[in-house]
Amino acid sequence: MNYIDKDKLSAVRHSLGGSYPRLSTFLFYGVMVLVCIFIFCLPFPYTTFITNISFYLAIIMAVTLILLKAFPFVVRTPLTWPLLIFFLWSCFSLIWALNFSNTLDDLRGHLLYYLILFILLINFFNSKKHMNLLVWIVVISAVVFSGVGIVYYYVIMGSSITDIRLGLLLPDGRNVSTELPCNLIGTLLIPAMLFCFYLYQMKTNVRIRSFIFFCGSIIFVASILTQSRTTLLAMVVTITLLLLIKNKKKWLVGFLILISLTLAFLSINKRIINSESFLERLKINNVVLEVVKDNLLLGIGFGMRTFSETLDIREYVHRISPERRPVNIINPHNWLLDMMLRVGIIGLILFLCIIFAFIKMGWKIIRHSRDPAYRELAIYLNIAFLSYFLIGLFEPVFLFSASAIIFYVLLAMMTILWLCNRNENLVHDPDRAVV
Repeated sequence: MNYIDKDKLSAVRHSLGGSYPRLSTFLFYGVMVLVCIFIFCLPFPYTTFITNISFYLAIIMAVTLILLKAFPFVVRTPLTWPLLIFFLWSCFSLIWALNFSNTLDDLRGHLLYYLILFILLINFFNSKKHMNLLVWIVVISAVVFSGVGIVYYYVIMGSSITDIRLGLLLPDGRNVSTELPCNLIGTLLIPAMLFCFYLYQMKTNVRIRSFIFFCGSIIFVASILTQSRTTLLAMVVTITLLLLIKNKKKWLVGFLILISLTLAFLSINKRIINSESFLERLKINNVVLEVVKDNLLLGIGFGMRTFSETLDIREYVHRISPERRPVNIINPHNWLLDMMLRVGIIGLILFLCIIFAFIKMGWKIIRHSRDPAYRELAIYLNIAFLSYFLIGLFEPVFLFSASAIIFYVLLAMMTILWLCNRNENLVHDPDRAVV
């Protein structure tokens, strides 16, 4: 399918303007700044006011630009239809939702919110320069979050590195982030770490490379200190895969040795060997599967709290043998199972179409892009997405806004890369503009 609108692309080549060139330019870059602030603040507590103001003000500015017809608004991408159809199906779940109010709240306050962010990102960061800015914002946010967390936990609070996990509740009930809990910190840190690899590879200036190495090191230390098995698993798998793709065998050996020594030194291996919490999550998923059997086709409604707050869980627990019953019933710890629970197997298939479209875009860019920088970034984005996918298999990644938004940021980044590559192809070969 050809997604190229040549008239629209021609308009992009001209400066922002229409009848109000200065106002349009101010609004365009205003939206960019506000979205950057929003993404930077994602993992930090007590920033709800800042994120809400920046997000809704960005929407107002973007709508003003549309009304002024100041620049062409991009909506046609390989992810547009999969996201739209999934959104519509989730809206249809209001009809049979067991908890109507929760489903409506989550559709309006979460899914629609994320889709608007996706649209803002692909329209206002749609260039190589702005794409790199987005990469830097993710990295800087992760570095500041990691640095502040390490200082707060192990310097200010004087916690023991071996006993207290970064991001976990402290004895006084506080933690570094209510927005990104301990086991979900990796959804931000691992993609940011991979982006550090990408930036280090693309830069030649020694000072910039040194700064990037410092950033990557802070993020790496913070990832280890979470002592999250899913974070460690995702980090080892993705970095190992990256080094194998890059044919950096010596680096791979060094990385594996470093991981082994670090785990041994911090005694984290005791937590890794302890399988009690892992088995408890599997028992929770046993209950979820029983609910799924009764609601296989349509699900129980998009609302994320329906399972834990609306259903009579005891009925489903009694169906399971005593040794397979969980101690506490909380939300599903597998994002694919969670999706099937809420929107049924039809919704799960539609959601998998989104993932397939993401992978397909990345694969085509890697195989056919004229720009080596695009090919490289597509590799890193695919691997970053793999890290998120792995964490999602064991954690409720969509239960918290920050970790859920990271998913849509990754979708947007691959879409931006696809758009940039498509536009460059149009310049070189107008008759074959699709990658």
